[in-house]
Amino acid sequence: MDADSTRDYLLGKPEAWVDYPFGPGPAVFKVRQKMFALLMDDASKGPRLNLKCDPVQAQMLRDVFEAVQPGYHMNKRHWNTVLLDGSLPDGEVQRMIDHSYSLVVKGLKVVERKALELAWGPDTLYR
Repeated sequence: MDADSTRDYLLGKPEAWVDYPFGPGPAVFKVRQKMFALLMDDASKGPRLNLKCDPVQAQMLRDVFEAVQPGYHMNKRHWNTVLLDGSLPDGEVQRMIDHSYSLVVKGLKVVERKALELAWGPDTLYR
């Protein structure tokens, strides 16, 4: 996936929105007020995506895919950086995005999570 298709997929998640708290460069994608992804695209390093991940799965993905690395400027136990260099299948990148989004939704306050579940249904939120 390239940066544009990744951005479109991220914004396609229920109630996802983008914020720029670190300036015009890195785009922070949130559900409610919680970050589930950070997309960076600079000329020297190319597009990269930080995603939340279950710690065991995070390490497994790093072991399997060269394009998956410990989270850049993040808690490396819970976040991965995915290099969007074309080496990963689009479906795998989308699966990692879905996982990150689901983890963040599950961590929302009960009232916020229940409102999302009511509006969108659990099948849409937890892929």
